[in-house]
Amino acid sequence: MRSDGVAQRKTQPFIRGILSSQAFYLSVIILILSLVTAIINPRFLSIRNISAVLAQISTLGLVSSGMMVLIISGSFDISAGAIIGFAGTMMCLAIDKGASDIVAMLVAILVATACSTLNGTLSVLFKAPSFIITLATTSIYTGLCLTITGGGNVAIFNRFEALASTYLFDSIPLLFILSLLGYILIGSMLKYSQFGRRVFAIGNNPQAAYLAGISVNKNKILFFVTSGLMISVASIMLVSRLGAFQASTGAGMELQAIGAVIIGGAPINGGSGKMSGTFCGVLLTGVIFNSLNLLRVSPYLQNISFGVLILLSIAISSMRHKLSN
Repeated sequence: MRSDGVAQRKTQPFIRGILSSQAFYLSVIILILSLVTAIINPRFLSIRNISAVLAQISTLGLVSSGMMVLIISGSFDISAGAIIGFAGTMMCLAIDKGASDIVAMLVAILVATACSTLNGTLSVLFKAPSFIITLATTSIYTGLCLTITGGGNVAIFNRFEALASTYLFDSIPLLFILSLLGYILIGSMLKYSQFGRRVFAIGNNPQAAYLAGISVNKNKILFFVTSGLMISVASIMLVSRLGAFQASTGAGMELQAIGAVIIGGAPINGGSGKMSGTFCGVLLTGVIFNSLNLLRVSPYLQNISFGVLILLSIAISSMRHKLSN
């Protein structure tokens, strides 16, 4: 009897931890949605379709990883889509002018990181909400890209397709593996490093973090640099997938990334969040859009579904907090 009581006391925290995890509820929703879609359209479970879904969510996964750092720390970057369009287009221009793939990728990294760093610097310098700053820089980056390209797109005619066309075991996209590495890198930094402790500390209480000796302004800029690096890799991956770019190519991805992080359980006011939740949020977003496409649902209704999904995630998050208390 005594051993049973000890086992029960050990099991209860484990069960409570699962029930308080946003990733658990999202996994259940993903499973149910997948089963329903597969019953209606068996093509959903085909290797080809699953590979397509994994490839499609790879770019969003990297952007969401960087966005998660910003949201936990209490910041936003709604210019992420514009930065992707700018960095990717500059990369395509470099390739079109004869630059090597390595040089072209460096161009994308420099452009994306510089833009994101500027966002953080302006937010700190003007002591303004990052939402307002990045709202302004969205127009600046898009306008710069349109000015340089003359408003057109830049095609590279499959000169950088090896990245997107590589599959492990003929089924797992290399793009998805790179995205997983991004999850692991950012997740490990948030959980085990001093960088991660500062992200959570500033997100919970900037004043307390300052009194504890943390350089709040310096670290806020560093968080934007980290997000910019994730965006740069995402733009490189997207160039390989599409083979052509223009200023509007990444439009809307910033909202999907913010949505995925919120769906994953990170509160909008910052201070907490888990990478497992963000991963499930990205995966659920990809599964929903793919399911609706296979079921031939109107694209307009797909936009509605994404908004409903965010509202549903907020409700789940509220229920999760009640169960954990």
